[in-house]
Amino acid sequence: MLKQPDQTRLAQLVREILAELGENPDREGLLKTPERVAKALATLTQGYRQTPQDVLNGAVFQSAANNMVIVRDIEVYSLCEHHLLPFYGRCHVGYIADGHVVGLSKIARIVDCYARRLQIQERLTEEIAHAIQEITGAEGVGVVMSCAHLCMMMRGVEKQNALTVTSSVLGSFRTSPSVRAEFMSLVK
Repeated sequence: MLKQPDQTRLAQLVREILAELGENPDREGLLKTPERVAKALATLTQGYRQTPQDVLNGAVFQSAANNMVIVRDIEVYSLCEHHLLPFYGRCHVGYIADGHVVGLSKIARIVDCYARRLQIQERLTEEIAHAIQEITGAEGVGVVMSCAHLCMMMRGVEKQNALTVTSSVLGSFRTSPSVRAEFMSLVK
């Protein structure tokens, strides 16, 4: 796990970037911008300083339930590792319990734990699925994510309405077409 970023050093680097871009970091509107950006970056990358076990805080419970559990429409915000621009959207997480369930709010916290790192959506989807599998010992896990990427919207190809959809299926979600179909129909 990484240490907290040096806020003073980050702010100084942002100040240098502003100057390099031709801005005056001492003008009124930019005076506190380096500190605000440093604080925002620390928040947006806090996942480097967390583990799924940290955010779970022991909220894994024994359960005889052997049904599909789905948390849909979890808001996700992350930074693209290629351009440091945001991507955002929705994440749907499902699993079939096999003796253990996890507190429902913890699923969203696990999503945030991985999203609050420099990411690519494909890896983010996989990391969430594997974490849920490891934590719950689930019979199967499915994660579907649909996101808009500002690196595609604001620069480069400049496509405003393009959404990227990724999925990761493990265990029975991969091996059983009917389980996968049930999950996909419930997250639509």
